[in-house]
Amino acid sequence: MTAAAPDMSAAQVRRTILAVPGSSERFLTKARGLAADAVFLDLEDAVAPAAKVEARRQVVAALAQDWAAPLVTVRVNDWTTQWTYADVVDVVGGAGAHIDALVLPKVQSRDQIVALDLLLTQVERTHGLPVGRIGIEAQIEDAPGLLNVNKIAAASPRMRSLVFGPGDFMASIGMASTNVGEQPDGYDRGDAFHHVLFSILVAARAHGLAAVDGPYVAIRDLDGFRRSARAAAALGYDGKWVLHPDQIAAGNEIFTPRQTDFERALRMIDAYAAATAEAGGAVGAIVVDDEMVDEAGMKVAQRIVAKGRAAGLTAGETGLTAGEATQK
Repeated sequence: MTAAAPDMSAAQVRRTILAVPGSSERFLTKARGLAADAVFLDLEDAVAPAAKVEARRQVVAALAQDWAAPLVTVRVNDWTTQWTYADVVDVVGGAGAHIDALVLPKVQSRDQIVALDLLLTQVERTHGLPVGRIGIEAQIEDAPGLLNVNKIAAASPRMRSLVFGPGDFMASIGMASTNVGEQPDGYDRGDAFHHVLFSILVAARAHGLAAVDGPYVAIRDLDGFRRSARAAAALGYDGKWVLHPDQIAAGNEIFTPRQTDFERALRMIDAYAAATAEAGGAVGAIVVDDEMVDEAGMKVAQRIVAKGRAAGLTAGETGLTAGEATQK
């Protein structure tokens, strides 16, 4: 069965996903007005063990406030800890109506997604919330998770995205670097993360999910962030986690189609529709801007337009008539 296309509505755009420590009232307050497409209020790595319980209370209080980000999610602790159950029960029970998805870190198998789905269903029913509305975003952060990524992607109808977690992944495989998100020193044979990123991307697309790259931790190195983000965007990723407000504008720009590409894709769609119609000669391949366009090219153009419109791009009269396009 063919997977449904990802939801590219404005409410589901994930160009930038801002990490917000759940134990910091100052960061929670500041993040509410920032222009990221999504935020995740973190109960995991950014919260010390002694602060986990209080962080849940702060996250519940913060969720009740207004957020500029269209998507508001919460990262719970992973299933190997003692905190996951209470994270879900307390936070979803206290503010489930304001949560778009839960982010589950360090996912190693489909069973961990199924377990979260079942627990979410129980909490939703207990608190009178719509069953199934809260999504799940799975972080792939180690070798077992990557080996099982396809099964993880298909584990639940709640699945919304797959997210690469570079820091834990680097530790999992013994990569010799402490600069998370950057290429390891001494590796000069290409992109050390290409196989990982491409495997996650293929699994995501096969099951109609968004694919999100992990953070670039050198928050003052904006050039490095841009380089990392451009590589992920070129590969086909929908967006990237950001750790600092300065990374938001750069990420939103990089993961938005260029205006020229957007308008060219619109011209391709208009010209191809006219040419393939009976009145236009019912041809199957044309030339637009000196490049051949057929059905495969149309799919690329349609995705660019969907991403552009979801990000707010508009264009004027850019279409070509069948006569202006060259039949091939």
